[in-house]
Amino acid sequence: MTGFLEVADRVWVARYAWFDVNVSVVEGPAGLVVVDTNASERAAHEVLADLRRLSGAPLVAAVNTHVHFDHTFGNGVFAAEGAEIVAHEAAAEALPEHAAEIRGQAAAELDDDPRYAELVDTHPLVPSRTFSSALTLDLGDRLVELIHPGKGHTGGDLVVRVPDADVVLAGDLVEESALRGGAPGYGDDSWPMEWPTTLDLALNLVGPDTVVVPGHGAPVGRDFVQEQRAALGVVAETIRDLAGRGVPLDQALEAAEWPYPREQLRHAVRRGYEHLPRAQKRLPLI
Repeated sequence: MTGFLEVADRVWVARYAWFDVNVSVVEGPAGLVVVDTNASERAAHEVLADLRRLSGAPLVAAVNTHVHFDHTFGNGVFAAEGAEIVAHEAAAEALPEHAAEIRGQAAAELDDDPRYAELVDTHPLVPSRTFSSALTLDLGDRLVELIHPGKGHTGGDLVVRVPDADVVLAGDLVEESALRGGAPGYGDDSWPMEWPTTLDLALNLVGPDTVVVPGHGAPVGRDFVQEQRAALGVVAETIRDLAGRGVPLDQALEAAEWPYPREQLRHAVRRGYEHLPRAQKRLPLI
């Protein structure tokens, strides 16, 4: 599905089939804030065309909810339209290395997907404005709040809150898509032991009627986020239990029941074992 749909007062979301990624737009008298910029320069131009059918207002800012290419590789297209590119400081710092890795992988796998050439041809722009904890963008009659609730999907996640519209744009801290078998994105830069607490802090921004827009998938409500937080907590506590009982890392996935498909949890278990304090790990019995 392409094209922007209004999910609250002057807040629109477009869901793009490539990576099933969401791009959101918030409008105020001062102009537009775009949240996430799609996966390539070409894909960003598609977003811009859809956006201009919606509004001719100036672009004030483009916000990256985290570092990953499907949310950042279109930065240059929106900067060329006058938008200031904004992200958490950890996301901006990580983008050059992440971009080089993704472009290298895409170059090696061009035969797998014809659109991978778009990734190779994209040189993403590093955000020019960063923050550590919170930042507010003033659109005239409304404020757009950027909040870093902690580490989770990556080390530099942020959520975007539009208080007057009761909307939270959650990035990949929340995912509704079936892209990964229903599992959230536990990648090789995820923080599985901290993610549940991070989502607890994000839930403080979510009321009973709040519209929550995930990074991938359809908008959800508080109940969905609470259910996902509970499953994230099960993953974290299962990892803690396995490591505490001395189960070796290479046996951990098969040694327990999980709320998500095992094939989606390989990075979660490895990262969890790495991040646990030494005092919470027991050497396996020989």
